[in-house]
Amino acid sequence: MAAQCNLIIDSCCDLPLSMLQIEGVDTLNFNYVMSDGDHEDDFYQSITPHEFYEKIRNGEMPSTSQASPAAIEAAWRRAAENGIPTVYLCFSSGLSSNYSTAAALLAQVKEEFPDAPLYLVDLMIGSTPEGLLVLEALRQRDSGLSAEELVEWAEQARYFVQTAFMVDDLDALHRGGRIPASVAAAGSALNVKPLLTFDTSGHLALTGAARGRKKGLKQMADFFAKEHDTQGGSPVVLIGNADCPKDAEALRDLLAKQDESITVVQHNIGATIGSHVGPGMVSISFWGGDRRENMSVADRIAAKIKRG
Repeated sequence: MAAQCNLIIDSCCDLPLSMLQIEGVDTLNFNYVMSDGDHEDDFYQSITPHEFYEKIRNGEMPSTSQASPAAIEAAWRRAAENGIPTVYLCFSSGLSSNYSTAAALLAQVKEEFPDAPLYLVDLMIGSTPEGLLVLEALRQRDSGLSAEELVEWAEQARYFVQTAFMVDDLDALHRGGRIPASVAAAGSALNVKPLLTFDTSGHLALTGAARGRKKGLKQMADFFAKEHDTQGGSPVVLIGNADCPKDAEALRDLLAKQDESITVVQHNIGATIGSHVGPGMVSISFWGGDRRENMSVADRIAAKIKRG
C-alpha cells in the first residue's frame, strides 16, 4: 500500500540515519557548539559517537540549539510545494523551543499556502522514546494511515511509550536547565546513579536511583518486566547508549532472559541529547501502558481542563 503522507523527523530521535533515508521522510538537524565552533547534530555523519563523547570527557561542555529557523521553514515550504500531506513529529516542547518555532513558521507558510495539508505534533518525548515512536509511525504510515490519522495516532501513542535512562550524574542536565537544582543536588547527595524518565508534559523527571551501574541496569530490566505490553503490542525495544556499548549489551542480555520474542534495536545517543547527559548514559524504551494513568488526581483534572 502506498504511503498517503510524508514525515518530517528531527535529529533528537537519535535513530541511525540509515533508518530515515527513505522516501517521504525529511530530516532536520539540531545544532551544538564546542570550542572549535558550530556543528550540526547530523546523525554522526561528521564525527563518530566515540570522538564526540571523548571531547566531553576531555573537558568540552557543548551547548545546544534547536534546528535553525531557516531549515524548519525550508522543510515546511518543501512540503507545501509538493502538495503531499506532511506531519512533523517534533522533539518535546518541554525541553526545547523547537516546537514553538516550528509552529510559528508553519503559520507563516500556511499564509502563503492556506490549503497545504501540513501538521505538527509535539511528541513530548525525545531521544530513545522519540526514536521508538518514529519507527512505529513509519510503519503506520506505510500501512496506509493518512496524515490526519497519523496525527491522531501520534497524539495518543506518545503516552504509551515507556522509558527510563541512567546517567552518571545530573550536573550537565542541571547546567543546561533541563532539571531543577534541587533534583541535581538530591542525586549528588545520594551518591547514586540517577534514573530518569519523561513526564506527561514532556519534561524530565527523576524516577529512581541505583547504587552502581550494574544495579541500575538491573532496575531498568525490572522496569521493562513490569511495564511492557505483553498483549499484542510491538515487540521492538530500543536501547540507547552514550559511548558505553558494553552496558547496552548487558542490558540487552538481561532483557533477552525475560523475553526472547523481543526485537532489540541498539543505537547511539545523538550529539544534542549527549551534550546534556554526557558519556555513560544508557536508555531503554518500549511500548507499555498509558502513562497518564500514573498521574495524580490533581494532574488528571488539570489535563482534562486543558483538553477542554
